Amino acid sequence: MLDLNRLKALHAVHVYGSVGAAADALMVTPSAVSQQIAKLERETGARLMERNGRGVRLTDAAGLLAEHAERILALVETAEADFEALRGQVVGRLSVGAFPTAARGLLPSAVARLKERHPDLLLQLDEREPERVTREVARGELDLGVVQDWLNRPIALPDGLSRSTLLDDVADVVLPASHPLAGRKEIELAELHGERWISSRPGTVCHDWLVFTLRNAELEPEIHCRADEYPTQMALVAAGLGCAIVPRLGRDCVPDGVCIVPIRPRQSRRIYTIWRTDAARRPAIRAAIEALAEVSRTHENAWAVS
Repeated sequence: MLDLNRLKALHAVHVYGSVGAAADALMVTPSAVSQQIAKLERETGARLMERNGRGVRLTDAAGLLAEHAERILALVETAEADFEALRGQVVGRLSVGAFPTAARGLLPSAVARLKERHPDLLLQLDEREPERVTREVARGELDLGVVQDWLNRPIALPDGLSRSTLLDDVADVVLPASHPLAGRKEIELAELHGERWISSRPGTVCHDWLVFTLRNAELEPEIHCRADEYPTQMALVAAGLGCAIVPRLGRDCVPDGVCIVPIRPRQSRRIYTIWRTDAARRPAIRAAIEALAEVSRTHENAWAVS
């Protein structure tokens, strides 16, 4: 009888390409992964790993077994989901990954609601960038993910994942309070010609979106400061170092010395929750999606009256 934990270790090495990367994904030591595969070799009577320079590689036999392991693990997950659905109880462990703004702006309230309603549910939250969240949900390392996309970077979901829209997060321009346009009710994006900009690092979704948006308005972006977190960007704006475009979900800590003005055309990003379709019957996943949707509606209602 093949042991599921050993199959999971082999599958992780197959997916991630090394024992060390598999260990990181499974949150165990490399030695533990190697031991599991060594035991699997004894169970199967086949050599599964061999030396390759300073590292190791999987044999053809291991590749075949890893493909079967993927199907076996998917069937086990489906069986667990069906069993939980039959019991109808929100119990067990639920791992959730979210990009930083959502991890700060949505997850605390949603998790608090879940803990109050379902005290037997054990929740684990990990902050991740959207691309990593998507990969880890698809691979079964996370049960649920919260991701985003912008107009120029629509999210591409792998086969086997489902999604539900949580909210459209509107972005406004953040100006120093002394800026000549700071008192306006709205600003045309084209009016910000010649401004210095504050953005996240090149290669991130938000940086690529800002460059695309400014160039689409025939503005060549002059980016003078780079910071991934929106509170840091707003602090730099308050210091007079440039302007930024910040989504409303990212404005939980607005410093003195800045003015926030809506821009035309309106800019927004869409925030989704994603999960593996095979696990959709799990009551814990349905409960988490509901809690996230409730918190999202609270934000949208607050923005509507502000």
